[in-house]
Amino acid sequence: MKRSLLSACRIPARILRGLSVLACLTAIALSASAQGDAQMTQYWAVPAFYNPAYSGQIDYIRIRGGAKLQWIGISNAPRSFLATADMPVKLGKKQRLGVGVNFQQESLGLFSNLLVGAQVSYKLNLLKGVFSIGLQPAYYNSKFRGSDVVLPDGDDYHQPSDEAIPTTDVTGNAFDLSAGVSYSHKYFNIGLSCLHILEPTVELTKESASETETAQYMTVLPRQLYFTADGNIPLRNSLFSLQPSMLVRTDFLNFSAELTMRATYNRFLSFGVGYRYNDAVSAMVAAEFKNFFLGYAYDYPLTPIARASSGSHEIVAGYIIKLNMGDKNKNRHKSIRIM
Repeated sequence: MKRSLLSACRIPARILRGLSVLACLTAIALSASAQGDAQMTQYWAVPAFYNPAYSGQIDYIRIRGGAKLQWIGISNAPRSFLATADMPVKLGKKQRLGVGVNFQQESLGLFSNLLVGAQVSYKLNLLKGVFSIGLQPAYYNSKFRGSDVVLPDGDDYHQPSDEAIPTTDVTGNAFDLSAGVSYSHKYFNIGLSCLHILEPTVELTKESASETETAQYMTVLPRQLYFTADGNIPLRNSLFSLQPSMLVRTDFLNFSAELTMRATYNRFLSFGVGYRYNDAVSAMVAAEFKNFFLGYAYDYPLTPIARASSGSHEIVAGYIIKLNMGDKNKNRHKSIRIM
């Protein structure tokens, strides 16, 4: 017996307004197909998270970690944690690869999802820049805490014995695959990637009272298409520079776009503002000292969710370790993301 958890949870508006546990579960589960990956406001700080072609982009071991607490004030709202690490590998005199790892853990209502991926990319010098193509195979795990399901009294849509809703914890695994291309120049980067190409269906299984009988539920990791771009604009006769950036994504049913403008002082301290289409406005600040990076962002929702939430908070931290890629390496300039 296979049932879709996403189609099973149709909750009345009165329960949603009451912010019950089940209402939060439903809202988050339904939005998961539109979000799929962590919605980082500082997406420019973790480029390899959204595109494996950015692995090994610079001559450093680059380590970044981030956490986002979304919709503070709402029980069971999304919580995302991620970590990335990547580095270049030189093959011969001209060939160059990038390798990396990608980790994401998120909680969305009663769902808990984990993704662990390995990245590899091939670099090619082109037009005073670097063209890259990358691949990321990954392991994906999804869990649903059915033991925490609460059906409010008087619910006209579900009965306590509804088999479409598990009442015990269920879990499942799947193979995931992502790919992307990018072009990096001293003054700009552009990238196009498709995450979760196979759009894996995860069968969440529980053991019933009978040892020979199992019940199965299904959830889907939606395919996501991303376009990213950023640039570096030095201001003449000034210690300031501007870094505009954008991220556009779609799962071919829903669309999201973000625009960000940052100003950096003396390659040390940066301030920025951002806008996510029909969703939120944001403010951010970041600092880089020697090889350390620390950034903070705050999102204020522009949707009715603002009635129940004070906003979202996000932190990204990282460290880079210089690598000696040889005197003949033509790609020794820093990424504009760490200038």
